[in-house]
Amino acid sequence: MAGKTVVALLFGGRSSEHSISCATAGGVLHAIDRDRFEVIPIGITGEGSFVLEDDDPAKFAIDAEAMPRVRDNGTRIRWPDRAGDRTLTVELADGSSRSLGEVDVVFPILHGRFGEDGTVQGMLELLGLPFVGSGVLASALGMDKHFTKTVLLQAGIDVAPWTTVTAREWADAPAAVAERASGLGLPAFVKPARAGSSVGVSRVTDWSQLAEAMEIALAEDNKVLIEEGIVGREVECGVLEGRDGGPTRVSVAGEVVMTDRAFYDFDAKYLDAPGIELVCPAPMSDDELATMQSIAATAFEAIGGAGLARVDFFLTENGFVVNELNTMPGFTPISMFPACWIASGLSYPQLIDELIDLALPAAAPVE
Repeated sequence: MAGKTVVALLFGGRSSEHSISCATAGGVLHAIDRDRFEVIPIGITGEGSFVLEDDDPAKFAIDAEAMPRVRDNGTRIRWPDRAGDRTLTVELADGSSRSLGEVDVVFPILHGRFGEDGTVQGMLELLGLPFVGSGVLASALGMDKHFTKTVLLQAGIDVAPWTTVTAREWADAPAAVAERASGLGLPAFVKPARAGSSVGVSRVTDWSQLAEAMEIALAEDNKVLIEEGIVGREVECGVLEGRDGGPTRVSVAGEVVMTDRAFYDFDAKYLDAPGIELVCPAPMSDDELATMQSIAATAFEAIGGAGLARVDFFLTENGFVVNELNTMPGFTPISMFPACWIASGLSYPQLIDELIDLALPAAAPVE
């Protein structure tokens, strides 16, 4: 193992996107360059326990009948007790413990709350452990759709009009909320403010559907966005931080083409449900692509992003409207983020290499 970079791969977690994180882990475990990297697979159970997982990509393959999960196997990962110490320890189910050695970088492929939202990033920053992806602030901004939109508007980027509703507002004055939302027109989308993978999202085509849509969204978060439905092509691109202070890099565009589905929901994203076609690279003019890439880079820089992101747009007759910015996008082999970079000339293993290499210079000495 001498000379290899040790990567702690962190996945699972407490959010409703637990299984997608596990599926991403399976893809990374399968593709990561074993000649360069030694991997320590660390799963987070649905209850929040850190366990030593199996280094087995097949265990985390997507199966609609049995989605992958991190199970509590009785082990517990113990993180360092001070900044500057990178040694991980595992306590085994029989009560014994052993060192896992020093970690060079953590790859937190966590989706949703309690992982993608700055919480885990804060823990890693406190410990002085370098990690892949954005830090606390950018992760928190990217996770919360209300604040993402607020920052992007300030940066001069068009976003879909919206109103934000708290659980208390909805409980106390649903009629007032409905009246406010009606100004957005139909169709509208109702989304949890802090969830991804289209979990908890509903398309409302009649305001009589609002109550049910709010109930679904509030099951995921106590803050909900009601958003104007935008007419346009759904296009996305991947973003990578610039190397050595260089410019932010943006991939070619991918497109989500609806053939027989109301919107790009969870089943279409991850379970290969019919009615959706993913096209990458998407057909667009050189000027359109250049404009899209420029907006994506500006959005990434506006939130203070690091490492990677995916920026989702609507291409309307009046130009580009940013839909969402995801600081730890789905990274399964069929996800749009790797697909866009593969179409741009980076293989899946090379993309993993790049993300880890970007994180390594972030290791700063503890003062």
